[in-house]
Amino acid sequence: MKAIKQTIGVDVAQDELVCSFGLLFEDLSWQIKARKTFGNHPSGFKACLKWAESMRDSGSEVLFVMEATGVYHEKFAHWLVDQGQKLSIVLPTKISNYMRTLSTKTVTDSTCADAITQFGLERKLDHWAPPKPIFRTLRQLTRERDQIVAERVTVDNQIHAENTEAFPNANSLKRLNERRKLLCKQEREIKNEIHHLVKSDQELDQAVKRITSIPGVGELTAVIVLAETNGFELVRNKRQLTSYAGFDVREKQSGTSVKGKPKISKKGNRSLRKAMHLPALAAIRHCEIYKGTFARLVGRHGIKMKAAVAVQRKLLELIYILFRNKTTFDPAYEEKREDGKNHASLYSLADADLRNEN
Repeated sequence: MKAIKQTIGVDVAQDELVCSFGLLFEDLSWQIKARKTFGNHPSGFKACLKWAESMRDSGSEVLFVMEATGVYHEKFAHWLVDQGQKLSIVLPTKISNYMRTLSTKTVTDSTCADAITQFGLERKLDHWAPPKPIFRTLRQLTRERDQIVAERVTVDNQIHAENTEAFPNANSLKRLNERRKLLCKQEREIKNEIHHLVKSDQELDQAVKRITSIPGVGELTAVIVLAETNGFELVRNKRQLTSYAGFDVREKQSGTSVKGKPKISKKGNRSLRKAMHLPALAAIRHCEIYKGTFARLVGRHGIKMKAAVAVQRKLLELIYILFRNKTTFDPAYEEKREDGKNHASLYSLADADLRNEN
């Protein structure tokens, strides 16, 4: 029987690539044809591609599928794309949830590779494209800054604890304060580097200016969102974006006995969610639109954090819209939209009256 799809599922580890070659046939049945392990290094990449070519049916192309396992998969992913191969990268949570639906009881590297292969055979996956060099660099810088800020918070707590003691150690406080100054200096250096990098690209600079027209959204927030989404390269709509960020709502209900509270899934890019927290609080304080949205949601369910998360999601969606449409924030947009609805309703009533008269 003819194969209509060929997939190689790759379970990536630090030192090895566990590969599973699968086929999907015309009657929608599937088969794991072969398995093999290669080293996670350039010579292993070449051997893996040679093996894939020897196993491939000439009737269709091979799709490589792998999990986003930290940074271990990145070298192989970039190498495959450079060789002109098709590749899809899937979030680990999707694979783990998919494996629960299978009858597999033993979890090993081989069974994981088989599950990734079967997932790739059954689903229509987007092809992965490497991030643009400028977005890759910005992502590295913004994540480094985030780590420095987290380390500075730890040092601040240590300084507070030392000062609160009955007998503070002067030398310890000196070292802690020196460490804090170093961290502040490094953060300033990274922010300056980010600023100059944005200014060096005219198109990116204009996009950041449009995004920062939103109340509460600064240059750093705009850069984080663009870097983490690769300039919204593979984002097709707002719902896909909110799902990628983990802002999508998860709800569990069954009959009358099971009714869980709706909450965001948090199964997505943590950096995006974290980047939207402070801008949302600033927008709630200084923008009448989001202040009204926040008040309305709090009045409905009484939970301030839940309302703040809703504003975070709205801000992220707005950033995407402004970037795609190449427009700036219009504070009167909501009023215009409401006026448009009112005019539309008036026109519809007028048309109805005319029809009745006729």
